[in-house]
Amino acid sequence: MIGVTFGLLLLSACSSSDINDYQGTTPNLDLKTFFDGKLTAHGTVQDYSDKVTRRFTVEMVASWQGNQGEIKEWFIYDDGEKQIRIWNITDLGNGKYSGTANDILGEAQGQAVGMALQWQYEMLLPVDDTEYQVTFDDWMFLVDENTIINRSDIIKFGVTMAEVTLVISKVE
Repeated sequence: MIGVTFGLLLLSACSSSDINDYQGTTPNLDLKTFFDGKLTAHGTVQDYSDKVTRRFTVEMVASWQGNQGEIKEWFIYDDGEKQIRIWNITDLGNGKYSGTANDILGEAQGQAVGMALQWQYEMLLPVDDTEYQVTFDDWMFLVDENTIINRSDIIKFGVTMAEVTLVISKVE
């Protein structure tokens, strides 16, 4: 019996989340509502061994015209590196979103259900003097009307190489 219980626990630990697991949770995450105006974020990057390798802050300005949104992000890392990313987001309706940005390959696809949003995309990630093509599996969880916790797995060759965690807050 202990072996069966352990096996079930191991299987559940290996299973991935499904966006539909968040059906009926509140508050509902609507990108047009949350990402509107000024926002700030604080985050960390952890490597495959869970060691924090970078810390960063992000200042954001977001606006929408109908179903078209723009999110401008200014990153400042603990080592002084700076990056700018400008997202162009389309609200496709029914909690579905698509988006593009300067360092995103192709189009990002996302879906919001309840308090969660899963966002997936390919990206050219600069590390030192090299760029790596990686996949982001990005999850956002709306804590309250002013706070999102964002957790992203950075995947290369099917293996999670790093994890990014950040807290995004609206600026009053």
